[in-house]
Amino acid sequence: MKRATIRTRSEHAETIARAIRPDNTDEMVTHVENADDADRVRTTIERETTGGLQTNVDDYVVNVDVATQVVEHANQHTNTQP
Repeated sequence: MKRATIRTRSEHAETIARAIRPDNTDEMVTHVENADDADRVRTTIERETTGGLQTNVDDYVVNVDVATQVVEHANQHTNTQP
């Protein structure tokens, strides 16, 4: 079994984790961890083959990037004063 663990530091780790969890397959586990006073989304992906693992990691990174952009964009609009 091939395995990759990806950690993404974010001020909005819980929101990002909740956004990406629905896309997880049975071989993926996502949770939030706090290390060194910083919140992180931590996802572990396991696959039978290196190619399958690479495909899932690529898809996951895109999902995290999109979730991060959406959260940051939403916060910009939520935190502005009229």
